Amino acid sequence: MSKPIQNTQTAAFYIQAVLSFGLALVAVAIGIAYLPADGWIRAFLTVGILYLVTSTFTLAKVVRDRQERAVVTQRVDQARLDKLLAEHDPFKVDV
Repeated sequence: MSKPIQNTQTAAFYIQAVLSFGLALVAVAIGIAYLPADGWIRAFLTVGILYLVTSTFTLAKVVRDRQERAVVTQRVDQARLDKLLAEHDPFKVDV
């Protein structure tokens, strides 16, 4: 009776996203490694990039969790409404 959850992304899209992320991270790492600056400046930039990456993963997880919670809430509300409609008898007379 419940509608199965449909996957909205293809395997190709997932692979493209992973490869794009990996390529961007490697490009930034190479750019920082070959930066004509002192070691402490490169270390500062590296820590900044790592913080940015971990923050991005956290944000993506929070957005996904909120979206999933909204879907579950909608399904529960729909199930409650379906139950009320199934139990309602419009021809029943209260005495």
